[in-house]
Amino acid sequence: MIHNVVKKNTYFDSVTLMLFSSNLQDIDGVRQAAAMMGTDHNKVLMQDSGLLKEEEAKNASANDLIIGIDAEDQDAVDAAIKKLEEQFANKSGGKDSGVKTYKTFDQAVKETPEANLSVVSIPGRFAKGEVMKSLRKGLHVMLYSDNVPLEDEIALKDYALENDLLMMGPDCGTAIINGVALGFANVVNRGNIGLSAASGTGLQEVSVIIDKLGGGISQALGTGGRDLKAEVDGRMMLFTLDALANDDETEVIGLISKPPAEAVMKKIVDKAKTIDKPIVACFLGGNPEGFKGTSIIGTTTLEEAAYALVKTANRETIDEVSNSPLYQKTDTMLAEVPDTKAPYVRGLYTGGTLAYEALLLLDEKLQGVYSNIAIDETYGLKDPETSKAHTVLDMGEDYFTDGKPHPMIDPRQRAERIVKESNDSETGVILLDCVLGYGSHEDPASSIAKAVKEAKKQREDVAFIASVTGTDKDPQGLKTSQKTLEDAGVIVLPTNHQAVKFALEVLKKRGVING
Repeated sequence: MIHNVVKKNTYFDSVTLMLFSSNLQDIDGVRQAAAMMGTDHNKVLMQDSGLLKEEEAKNASANDLIIGIDAEDQDAVDAAIKKLEEQFANKSGGKDSGVKTYKTFDQAVKETPEANLSVVSIPGRFAKGEVMKSLRKGLHVMLYSDNVPLEDEIALKDYALENDLLMMGPDCGTAIINGVALGFANVVNRGNIGLSAASGTGLQEVSVIIDKLGGGISQALGTGGRDLKAEVDGRMMLFTLDALANDDETEVIGLISKPPAEAVMKKIVDKAKTIDKPIVACFLGGNPEGFKGTSIIGTTTLEEAAYALVKTANRETIDEVSNSPLYQKTDTMLAEVPDTKAPYVRGLYTGGTLAYEALLLLDEKLQGVYSNIAIDETYGLKDPETSKAHTVLDMGEDYFTDGKPHPMIDPRQRAERIVKESNDSETGVILLDCVLGYGSHEDPASSIAKAVKEAKKQREDVAFIASVTGTDKDPQGLKTSQKTLEDAGVIVLPTNHQAVKFALEVLKKRGVING
């Protein structure tokens, strides 16, 4: 049965609605559920999914919240409605929530004069006006929204720069400022390493590896994924470089991104010449040789960047990452991997930067890996629902998240894909990430473990390989998550870099690749 609720003139941001939807789907008897703002696009998505009746669609406007519930019976619907009301009360600052809320932005600014940062998460086409309100009040901004017009991003960043303000984003999901984690971030040690990144899970992976190596983070600042493109011209990364250079707690600086546009790279190098602190850069897919003759230390993987940052922060000589205390010998694990004639590796990632790093590392040896984020258009997947030969999927891309929660929040879509790929007789290795921290699902490892156990009922010869991006201080717990995966038969490596390298070792053992 389908049940709809339309709440007139009620707004919640996309992250909150994803959490609402995920919590509803955890209720026994609820087959599917979604909570969305009533935009025309969202109404089409809900109707296509069978979650929205025609009459309710006609009566809902873009300012209304629509809830769609597909349940087995009325008891399940009633349980879902009760859960919804509890969530609304908590999010709206009900009398028992302990959270103070404000009806207007101006009221919030007036009553919290100590606040100096605003987090904005609204549909991208409306973001400029709301962000400008914050900037004009002298607030730094973290803009989570995506689909913000490029010209709006440039205008907002120009205004921020003129007023000496951070404008992190659009599409900035991770930051740590003065020890406070924002968005999708992990609980890491405080320390003397400052990071600036145009990638979210890249920032998470580097910060947690630094933590595991005994280092710590002073600041971790996001710039937004488009910042290093030619059009945006590195506006915010250049600003954050200055900010970290002037930050008393920061002694070493790390830069994380895909390769910048050529003109932006030149500006970064020129800026580095004016900074007397060591700088380590990991521009995934770029050539670190390009930093020769500059003060920037170039690295090729996220793990290498983290290792170099910690060694530099400790005033030690940087050596091979294989000498890192995190580097794990794999001979015993490799001997236990079952043989199979299935030739292909399938990477199923929730983190976009981790997927991109895996794609680069695999492609070095396999010379042709299909993906929905393909580097070479020849290997772009026409249908992300169907893997082809060696495949790496970023399941946080728009195709998979359009109208659905991000897989770091709701891991079920990825879990279903694990089972599907295992049932493909050509799948020999399944490569996974497991991202912990604030914002992520409360127990992503259990979701993976359940899917792996289901998959193993059909086939025992698939090698499941994963890494966990997180710390023991995270709500989900690193050791707990690792054990959950290992108990399900997943081989767990300390970093994404090592997990991908081990997947290649498995393929070599099975004769899929040589050398």
